[in-house]
Amino acid sequence: MTWLIAFGLGLLVGSFVNVVVHRLPRMVMAEPNTAHANQRYDLCWPASHCPQCHTPLKWHHNIPLLSFVWLKGRCGFCQQAIHPLYPLLEVITALTWVACAWHWGFNVTALCWALFATTLLALAVIDWQTTLLPDDLTQALVWGGLIASASGWLPLRLDQSVWGAVMGYGVLWCVATAFEHITGKQGMGAGDFKLLAGLGAWLGPLALIPLLMLASLSGAIFGLTLKFIDRLHPDGYIPFGPFLAAAGLLIAVVGMGPIAEWLGWSFFA
Repeated sequence: MTWLIAFGLGLLVGSFVNVVVHRLPRMVMAEPNTAHANQRYDLCWPASHCPQCHTPLKWHHNIPLLSFVWLKGRCGFCQQAIHPLYPLLEVITALTWVACAWHWGFNVTALCWALFATTLLALAVIDWQTTLLPDDLTQALVWGGLIASASGWLPLRLDQSVWGAVMGYGVLWCVATAFEHITGKQGMGAGDFKLLAGLGAWLGPLALIPLLMLASLSGAIFGLTLKFIDRLHPDGYIPFGPFLAAAGLLIAVVGMGPIAEWLGWSFFA
């Protein structure tokens, strides 16, 4: 029953993640001086609708995962195929919540880590699709880590959480600034700094080095793979956020010791 509750909650949250992934980048990129500037557009309005025919969905079209199965993956009005990312995010979020409940128990700590993982999932998908890391999510990650640490819900002292956030932002800012001065090109955006600050707030300053090593290594391997199969973007750019998010989540679950030892950083093992 515990796992069923966690799975059900995860499906509901995953449905909201779909809304965030679809709407938040559009809210960030919205031009203030356009013909549609006076039309309300946020996470709550307009009501859920088909992106093809724009018909508002009925309540039974919005049941996480079950509606997709019942509708056979197609809109109930125009019969256009529903993008498989929608049910995929719902299932991944639900399984993530189950995994957190299994790993940390059915308690407030598990809830904190489930929200941490869900936020990282949303940020990774948004960054991959749009190269944006919205402040609404990165700042929530930072403050969430600080609050959870101060409340004793994480095995991390508040001073370590604060220094993790400060050093997370500062390290990438220094690297990016030096890269820009040397090459005259922008290597990464400020969203990456804020994301690493959020990860530092949850994992502490000692996790930053193995985290960056793991994210950089996995990103390089993925980029080389895309180049080998001729799928790399012409400018050679791939978002760094998804790899930071994946590395942070892995360290949260496995711990710094095994990751650092695998990377050869025996000091942290």
